[in-house]
Amino acid sequence: MPDLWGDLLECLDLRQRPTTPPGDRGTRRETLTVYEGPSLPLDNGWLFGGQVLAQIVRAAQLACPAKAVKSLHTLFAHEGKGDAPVYYIVQRQQEGRSFAALTVTARQKRDVVATAMVSLHLPEDGPAHQTSPELPALPGPSHRIEMPLLPWETRATADLDDPGTDPPDYDVWMRTPAAPPELHPALAAYATDLFPIGTALRPLGGVSQAGNGTDFTSAPITHSLWFHRALRADDWLLLRHHSPLVAHGRCYGRGDVFTGDGSLVASFAQEGLLRFRP
Repeated sequence: MPDLWGDLLECLDLRQRPTTPPGDRGTRRETLTVYEGPSLPLDNGWLFGGQVLAQIVRAAQLACPAKAVKSLHTLFAHEGKGDAPVYYIVQRQQEGRSFAALTVTARQKRDVVATAMVSLHLPEDGPAHQTSPELPALPGPSHRIEMPLLPWETRATADLDDPGTDPPDYDVWMRTPAAPPELHPALAAYATDLFPIGTALRPLGGVSQAGNGTDFTSAPITHSLWFHRALRADDWLLLRHHSPLVAHGRCYGRGDVFTGDGSLVASFAQEGLLRFRP
């Protein structure tokens, strides 16, 4: 994978596909739009859930360019493969002056990979208030970590590959290379899928995220994401994770995304499959 950053940018360049015969176009307002996106060529051959989240954000943006994505609630229905494109079928459920609601279905070959409800909003002026805990300082360059799925600078003071017993919390800082402004929400969405399951494993002891595929099998089941404010992924962002529960072969985690000056710009929650092997 010599250029994951370039591959990811290519994945976010969705192409619209025709949905009606040429003679029917222009006779009615389209409610159904289809976009095609390539898949990341990962070594394990699977389709990464973060890629799907990012492409859902892009599909919604392209379908309703006058509004900003406010939230998405995604159900991962079927495992995907990294050797085929993904088609995103966007249907407008409602579109008004301030809000819009879309259904996005991600299909690959004959399978539905994921379905999402997406809400969009035209930002408005009004009072602002935020309550959040005191945030840690940005770690120095010595705390830089390498993640195979993250093609940008990432720093953390804890190690999710450590099989010791620790609290189910994890802070990670990230900053992407320069990117077009319209891609920043999708890049943030991509990152929110990387660490919830690893955070959930921290209290268990004797196991870490490095054991996926050997000690256990894991995958996202549902993922929700809320964008509170505009953000830039090429400025430092803190992703703060907490996992309060592991039970019945599943884990649950939630997190917040902060800017370097402490502004809360996004929040997310994920339920994941966490099935240990006998």
